[in-house]
Amino acid sequence: MLIIIKSVTGRLKLIFGLHNELSYHIKTMPYSHWDAKNKWWTIPYSEKFLHEIQIKATALNLEVLYEEEVVGKEDKVKRISPFNVANFQRCPEEYSRKLKELRYTPKTSKTYQSMFEEFINYYNSQDIKQIDDKQIIAFLQYLVIKRKVSPSYQNQSINAIKFYYEHVLGGERKFYFLERPRKERKLPNVLSESEITNTIKLVRNLKHKAIIMITYSGGLRISEVINLKIKDIDSQRMQIFIRQAKGRKDRYTLLSKKVVPVLREYFREYKPKEWLFEGIKGRQYSESSIYTIVTEAFQKAGIKKHASPHTLRHCFGTHLLENGTDIRYIQVLMGHESIKTTEIYTHMTTKGFDKIENPLDKLEI
Repeated sequence: MLIIIKSVTGRLKLIFGLHNELSYHIKTMPYSHWDAKNKWWTIPYSEKFLHEIQIKATALNLEVLYEEEVVGKEDKVKRISPFNVANFQRCPEEYSRKLKELRYTPKTSKTYQSMFEEFINYYNSQDIKQIDDKQIIAFLQYLVIKRKVSPSYQNQSINAIKFYYEHVLGGERKFYFLERPRKERKLPNVLSESEITNTIKLVRNLKHKAIIMITYSGGLRISEVINLKIKDIDSQRMQIFIRQAKGRKDRYTLLSKKVVPVLREYFREYKPKEWLFEGIKGRQYSESSIYTIVTEAFQKAGIKKHASPHTLRHCFGTHLLENGTDIRYIQVLMGHESIKTTEIYTHMTTKGFDKIENPLDKLEI
């Protein structure tokens, strides 16, 4: 028997007895992990993976039982803030200066400062230079047990704490021997080409339509959209220039022929001066505004699955692959440092599923 449990963390737990062939198949799936303590395999949840593993188990004459974990209703402790701590301490000035000196991006700097403020206010009455490694570990345990934060949040908090003691105070690395959580790997949602088409058609606001189309056209991150300047759009070569993206790297990506007339109409109406998409008084558009624009467009189009601006980027990569684009080109266009990151799209496409004969359909039952 194979027991499949969909966990609340977005992974599938696969529990079964000794079976070498099934174990080998699971090993070939992306982000698979053997949990030696509990003696089970886990893989990211997706309808495709669930279907694939059910077909494989059936072909191996294994009975399959599928269950879903129920999300717990227990309350979690709220984040420490100026509203619930007397004499709330702000991030030290030397911390902020060091972030600027080492050229951390504004987004990372803001995150680090916020994370570090939560930490120093956990020990509000103590000199932060005297906090030892046991207290740091106790704080990280508090984040997991009481605050119930995600592994990603805990990792960011560890990095923010390390930054102070290692870079600001010049401490030794051995001080930071902290157990880090294993990051849960999840497959992102991808929309079909018809769902993207329907979403764009339903957007009436010209600026909003231009934002959605150019995000999908170039497979852009939300930070890359707000950092676009007018001069980055090359309608002669049909390219978008992305400057200093993730990893501080420049790259070129695709500009669709269909987005050009929309952009020209947008220019005539909104008359941006420097940034391609400007907010109040010519300032950069905010990430939160773009997030709202895109998510509301998806809702209007009746998209039920979780979708965000980053979903458009994943759709770009997946649809290129489905249309026969070489994966190496996709890697370059999306700015992935490793081909392994791009290869995840090979596991997200369901193209060709309709031509696969289910082994269960061949059984005389």
